[in-house]
Amino acid sequence: MPSHRQAQPLMIEGKNSDLSVPNGDGSLIKQNESPIINTPASNQPYNPESFARRRPIRFLFCFTGLQLSYLTWGYMQELIMTTTFTPTASAPDGRFPSAAFCVFSNRFLAIIVAVIAVKIRHGAVVANNVAPLMAFAPCALSNTMSSWSQYASLRYVSFPVQTVFKSSKIIPVMIMGRVLKGTGYPTSQYAEAFMITVGVAIFSIFSKSSDRDNITDMIGLLFMCMYICFDCFTSQWQDKVYVKYGRANVDPYQMMLGVNSSAILMTTTGLIVNGDIPKIIEFFKVNPIVLNYNIISAISSASGQLFIYNTIKEFGPIVFTVIMTTRQMLSICVSFLIFQHPVSVKALCGVLIVFGVLFYQGLRGLFSWTIIECRLRRFSDERSGAGGVMA
Repeated sequence: MPSHRQAQPLMIEGKNSDLSVPNGDGSLIKQNESPIINTPASNQPYNPESFARRRPIRFLFCFTGLQLSYLTWGYMQELIMTTTFTPTASAPDGRFPSAAFCVFSNRFLAIIVAVIAVKIRHGAVVANNVAPLMAFAPCALSNTMSSWSQYASLRYVSFPVQTVFKSSKIIPVMIMGRVLKGTGYPTSQYAEAFMITVGVAIFSIFSKSSDRDNITDMIGLLFMCMYICFDCFTSQWQDKVYVKYGRANVDPYQMMLGVNSSAILMTTTGLIVNGDIPKIIEFFKVNPIVLNYNIISAISSASGQLFIYNTIKEFGPIVFTVIMTTRQMLSICVSFLIFQHPVSVKALCGVLIVFGVLFYQGLRGLFSWTIIECRLRRFSDERSGAGGVMA
């Protein structure tokens, strides 16, 4: 599954650090610099009128693509892991026997898409890569383990509980940032993290089904904690790769290729060592519809990764965070409606607390970015006016 970042806190690398914001084309603008403004899709000078006309269409394209991709992927994920299919000798309970294969199928298609994207952008698949394959191995391992933990947890907890719990990822992100890079955070970020934790706790407690025992809940909690920890390590390690080899030398598609290349080796090895392949083949023979579900899941996962990179490139991570927070809420609604999970008013209060904080973070960042964009446009207008006077 794709590894995307959810409402990560603003990182402050030191007291005298310059604030850098995304320029929409993969570059960063420092607060005290006077940037040359380019459109995200080209190296042509920034034209406010033409860019403003295209921007709503691009946003609608990215928003729709992300929602369709990840709503489909989430639905397929829950359908595969929670449905009781026709039992087989190796799966007498009728449940799909291998979460690792779900990860494998996603990585298999993702690597094909990455190869095509890198070939188109760079003219070669490997020759122009600056970062070696081993540089991606640690985050490929953590990405594989986080995806496996996410699929496996659905055997023990509902999809809404999993989705809300994943929103607390901001806490280990802050811990990892502090431990790995010495990053500091303002007090407001800790307060927001605390509120998210409270919301997650309320939802988890009051959404518990009476037919589940405490051991089952603890196993599900363990898998979700594994998911969050591995996923936070993934994003931090990817950032280290960008810093070490240069963001200009490692674009998102090369990152996608490097991570999935290592991940496909790991998942294949895991399937062979655990003896899952015969069980999966037997299950597909008896339940061929499950193979179709896995294919749809892989397609939606791969398309989702492409929309992630395109959205961040066009609009920056703040807009992306708001879109994905909306997607999480929609996913929970879809899961409640289709799979008919019981939910209480108290549990809904927990959901509102979590997503209220997440939306506040996203809108606060979006407001700050809008102010910066206005300053950039004013700078462009002033520069254009000065050019006209000189002419």
